Amino acid sequence: MSGAPLASAVVERDWRTPLELTVLGAIWGCSFLFMRVAVPSFGPYALVEVRLLLGALVLLPFLWQARAQFPARRWLWLAPIGVINSAIPFVLFAWAAQHAPAAIGAICNAMTVLFAALIAFLFFGEKIGMRRAIALLVGFAGVVVLATAKVSGLSIGAAVIAGALAALLYGLGVNLVKRHMTGLPPAASAGATLGCAAIALLPMALTHWPTGPIPTVSWACAIALGVVCTGLAFLMFYRLIARIGPARASTVTYLVPMFGALFAWLFLGEAVTGAMVVAGALILGSVAASQKR
Repeated sequence: MSGAPLASAVVERDWRTPLELTVLGAIWGCSFLFMRVAVPSFGPYALVEVRLLLGALVLLPFLWQARAQFPARRWLWLAPIGVINSAIPFVLFAWAAQHAPAAIGAICNAMTVLFAALIAFLFFGEKIGMRRAIALLVGFAGVVVLATAKVSGLSIGAAVIAGALAALLYGLGVNLVKRHMTGLPPAASAGATLGCAAIALLPMALTHWPTGPIPTVSWACAIALGVVCTGLAFLMFYRLIARIGPARASTVTYLVPMFGALFAWLFLGEAVTGAMVVAGALILGSVAASQKR
């Protein structure tokens, strides 16, 4: 009898984990679709400000509940981490969405895992190993393929560079979080860094706020981007990390480009080119190889 609840919990966890990973991959894949739709009306700065503010508000109750664990000295790291890990990369991805198909940013986002390993090796003394070094080279080859491709006769190199730089900043942010936010409640920490990022970006958002009317569909996409793709998605991701560990939770990286390309094709009619498939295969393959123990 004592083993029955344990067996039941294992079965529940076995089906729940892949389901939640799939849902999270779909949500983050949607984020590139929402950016693609909303950024022409908002511009990158205003759109990201809405995203950061709404995401922070979703997580504010968790930050308030854990406020005793956030003394003033903690904010000396929380503020710059918010800028590095949220404000700047969000703007870069929004700018990329303004100049290239939604799938481009989603593919570049997959480089985060590789950049995190590279930065840990270069600046924090962690070993990288031959397999990960080769994976990095293959992943960068995928970026080169993507950057030199053309979609509908237009060059997307600048958008690819912006997306790759955003992934690089995510990789740096992962390492900073690991070293300076260990022991803090994850949802509260995410709320704190998003709030700091929103404050830091506010002047640029105000000076670049659109002067014309913003369509309802753009507002709907911006709200979904902040509430669902940022606030609720962070909650789901940290819940997964707590249950299955960061390595297994990071496998969601493989799903985001596929959902991003699928949704852009279904709802925007954006073509998936051969170069995008090759680049995506190189990048995702290198990420998969770097994750093996």
